[in-house]
Amino acid sequence: MLWKALGAARELTRAHDIAAVLIRYGFGDLVRRIGLADTLERAGKALHWTEPEELARLEPPARVRRAFEELGPTFIKLGQILATRVDLFPPEWIAEFGRLQDSAPAVPFEQVREQLTEDLGEAPEAAFAELDTQPLAAASLAQVYRARLADGRPVILKVRRPGIRPTIEADLRLLARLAEIVEAEAPDLRRYRPCQVVREFTLSLRREIDFAAECRYAERVAASFIGHPEIVIPRVHWQWCGERLNVQDYVEGIPGRDLAAVDAAGLERKLLARRGASAVLKMMLEDGFFHADPHPGNVFYLHGNRIAFIDFGMVGRLSETRRYELAMLLNGLVSNDAATVADVLLEWRDSEAPETEPELLRHEIDTFVDQYKGVPLKQLDIGAMLSDLVMILREHGIALPSDLSLLIKAFITLEGMGRQLDPDFDMGAEAAPFLRRVLLAHHAPGAVAKRGWRTLAQAMDLVTDLPRDLSQLLRSARRGKLQVQVDIVSLKRLGDQVDRAATRMTIGIVTAALIIGSAIVMTVVGDPGFAALDTLGLLGFAGAVAGGVALLLSIWHGGRGE
Repeated sequence: MLWKALGAARELTRAHDIAAVLIRYGFGDLVRRIGLADTLERAGKALHWTEPEELARLEPPARVRRAFEELGPTFIKLGQILATRVDLFPPEWIAEFGRLQDSAPAVPFEQVREQLTEDLGEAPEAAFAELDTQPLAAASLAQVYRARLADGRPVILKVRRPGIRPTIEADLRLLARLAEIVEAEAPDLRRYRPCQVVREFTLSLRREIDFAAECRYAERVAASFIGHPEIVIPRVHWQWCGERLNVQDYVEGIPGRDLAAVDAAGLERKLLARRGASAVLKMMLEDGFFHADPHPGNVFYLHGNRIAFIDFGMVGRLSETRRYELAMLLNGLVSNDAATVADVLLEWRDSEAPETEPELLRHEIDTFVDQYKGVPLKQLDIGAMLSDLVMILREHGIALPSDLSLLIKAFITLEGMGRQLDPDFDMGAEAAPFLRRVLLAHHAPGAVAKRGWRTLAQAMDLVTDLPRDLSQLLRSARRGKLQVQVDIVSLKRLGDQVDRAATRMTIGIVTAALIIGSAIVMTVVGDPGFAALDTLGLLGFAGAVAGGVALLLSIWHGGRGE
């Protein structure tokens, strides 16, 4: 099966590399279960099943993280995406995924120069007054260089690594096929939703390697902060930008991790914490388009207590309805309204999620919210509350839609940064005005009238389409083509079981008939002309043995639930 799925022989080498790394880090059983070992061995590729003692002693989350780092950029990015799925993985896994470092040895500038010349339409030295050929940073997908425009403005060039796209596309195809096999062959891993995660990851990574899209995202965020001089988004220089190149202003500031430099520069920590939180909350709750990775490496502090955000490769989107639901959830947590929290979470439940007992979930949420009753707003740790709430969902096997898991991760990261700047940082107080505005806007007369008009228009469409639909239904019934399809999973399973039982019974009857018939034939005593009957009897016994083996294998596979 996997042999057919892999298809192109050029991907077998990469499959071999992936299998070898997984085995080295102690995941040989997974390699066997998904059929990768058999496929590669048939292709003549040997796998070494010994595990180094040092790696075998590592905990599974650490081993997976180390394996992803060794497998390269696609898997590093996959780990970073998995770090946002707090609804699927427990904290120790999220922590390890968060440790994945997106760094790689720099490609020599001579290899970059040819691609730059193609993208710029001229030699890079002609396009810029100055260009530092030593990279400022080197990541798995891109390298960053400092340059200066003709007017003296300092800029950075974010250049996609030459030849990285074909490698990523090959890895994505292989990941998609492996995810399908894992879901089919490893039922205990289905709760991690490998196919869904890989689909979301594929879309996210393809957007991230399109630097023109990143430029558009940055400009969209910058437009929403016009009139907010305390928030800085680097200006994009479109005349040089494209799919493989992003040219924007260089930000001269203090990295978000360097709190000592913040104090040395005389900046106000409390003010920075409030401004950063307000900026991200505005993106989430008012604009519905937010920086999905606001960690300290993507935040700089500037003189005048200003804050700059960079790297808009990963962004999140929230519809108006989703923003209202989020406001209801956070407001329910802050006001100890367990019923509202439970209703929102049940509404958010993924359509593919297993059925859960609503009353049991409501009871657990009620107990969870009750423990915060009477606690002053300033003492509430909203990030920790959301983490605990997601843990309850995870225990019920409920996975959140991807946009919400991304938002919750960003929210938790944001509160952590705020508390690093100011131990007394109060996320609840910062979020309260935004929540009130979202709730008021949802119930404003104009918004209510708009929703009412939309509902009325849908009802009118239903009424006007009803005669035509009824006419088509009656026409189909008149022609005898009316079909009613009822898909009952339990009946389908019963039918499959009956079909397997009938097949086994048929094999058993034929096998028994062969045994009896062959025994009768071989007991015939006669002249030499009947010698051929002995051969026929032997063939009958051979067929009976084959049928018996097939029957035993069928029973064995059925016992394993296949």
